[in-house]
Amino acid sequence: MMVEPPIGEMVAKTNSRFALVVLAARRARQINAYFNELGAGLGGYIPPQVHSMSRKPLSIALEEIFEDKVVIAPTGE
Repeated sequence: MMVEPPIGEMVAKTNSRFALVVLAARRARQINAYFNELGAGLGGYIPPQVHSMSRKPLSIALEEIFEDKVVIAPTGE
């Protein structure tokens, strides 16, 4: 079984597995909230940034990370 997008390449973009998990989970929750708000017309969340055949928020979030549409914000350290 092959995972698309490749996990190894996405870990390299985020510098750690933990950062990848946190970023993907956070973005997936935002995508899910966006889809749940569509009928209400609130517009509080950013829509998916990639065209995806998947309807699952986590898969869409991982595709966004792979295509560099979502990145980790630098901290003020």
